[in-house]
Amino acid sequence: MSRPESKSTTRRLLGFFLKIIVPMAVSLGLCWILFRGDSLEEMTTIMRDHCDYRWILAMTLLLALTYLIRAVRWGQQLDAVGVHASLWTRVQSIFGTYAVNLVFPRLGEVWRCGFVAQREKAQFSVVAGTVIADRLADLLSGLSFIVATLIFGHDAIQRFIVRYPDFYESVAGLISSPWLWLGVAALIVGTIWFLRSSGGGAVMSRMRAFGRGMWNGFYGIRLIRHKWRWLALTIALWGCYFTQMILAFQAFELTQEIFAEHGIVAVLVCFTLGSIAMGVPSNGGIGPYQIALIFGLSLYMPQGADAGVFDMESKAFANVVLGASTLLPIVLGFVAFISIALSRRSR
Repeated sequence: MSRPESKSTTRRLLGFFLKIIVPMAVSLGLCWILFRGDSLEEMTTIMRDHCDYRWILAMTLLLALTYLIRAVRWGQQLDAVGVHASLWTRVQSIFGTYAVNLVFPRLGEVWRCGFVAQREKAQFSVVAGTVIADRLADLLSGLSFIVATLIFGHDAIQRFIVRYPDFYESVAGLISSPWLWLGVAALIVGTIWFLRSSGGGAVMSRMRAFGRGMWNGFYGIRLIRHKWRWLALTIALWGCYFTQMILAFQAFELTQEIFAEHGIVAVLVCFTLGSIAMGVPSNGGIGPYQIALIFGLSLYMPQGADAGVFDMESKAFANVVLGASTLLPIVLGFVAFISIALSRRSR
């Protein structure tokens, strides 16, 4: 085997390891840690007999609505850069994105860009730039919920500090460490130096051209018509996400009691922790998301409650919520891919 082919094979194997094996290992490992020693029969009984699935159905329907809202909002960004994809094309791409992400975390966005760029004969990098802007809006929305949690969820934070003082001190020490920020600065300087020192290469020329296309797509957000409508769609999108958690809290007696005692703040804490957990590289949040919800509920465990029963009911709640949120993209993904296949055949 020639040397270039050997390097190409190594890169493919490394990419497969990072994109497939690592997220799968994270999901399986965390699930094993979380559920080892638990009675599957007891868990199934709680999920079957102690859950009002009408609330879960309402939560799932609202999740489907978020896909439509996201497709409409993304259409404004695409129109701003001259890519006029139909609503159905965008809906197909959103359905497919979440389905692909369940198997190949983070690659769903790449597939979405490729699908729309090919269908609309557009530049891939420009479409990718609009997706980056789309995700940046999500990041800022998520940060606003984190800030709201820090402001209104101070009681839960205080309970966390009291319960896990060593962990809190370790995190606080890491954030305040000058070595962390020196390392970040060194990484930025090193990246800039590498890019400038490699400026004459053909690879860098292609990277710069791709970067310009992405920037055009990203910066095209300034050209969006009816910016207030785009902002309203963003608020509606995250409002639906948050309302989903409120609906989920009504499905179990445990969460109903927590909601009755602590109100919307308990939902806010669990929602924010779950949103942060979805950033962990895993297959559809399997593992990290359940841990986040269980931990959030544990901050509101009543004094004198049976810890074992509370833990089992919390796990049942987390599994049902994640299960419904995973089943929907699987079903809609099949719809999207079958529709795409039929469309290509007809063409």
